[in-house]
Amino acid sequence: MSLPETTVPGLRRGVKFRFDAVRASWVVLAPERLFMPDEPAVEVLKLIDGARSLGAIADDLAARFAAPRAVILADVAALLTDLADKGAITL
Repeated sequence: MSLPETTVPGLRRGVKFRFDAVRASWVVLAPERLFMPDEPAVEVLKLIDGARSLGAIADDLAARFAAPRAVILADVAALLTDLADKGAITL
């Protein structure tokens, strides 16, 4: 699925993204599920606020990490699609 840059991702109802002190890592808590995202996914999840678009997230990350925007956009879209398929976010 190809996502338009205007897509605004958000956490699904009942899903929380937070730092877990016991595990000393960021986690996505969903009903009866726990996801432990890797570092790049954490950076994306920190930018999901229900208002920022896919394009804006890609712009922010491309600027921060001096990476090609097209590559970042494709990677973020793939991550968001995967998380949506797992029921963690809405698109």
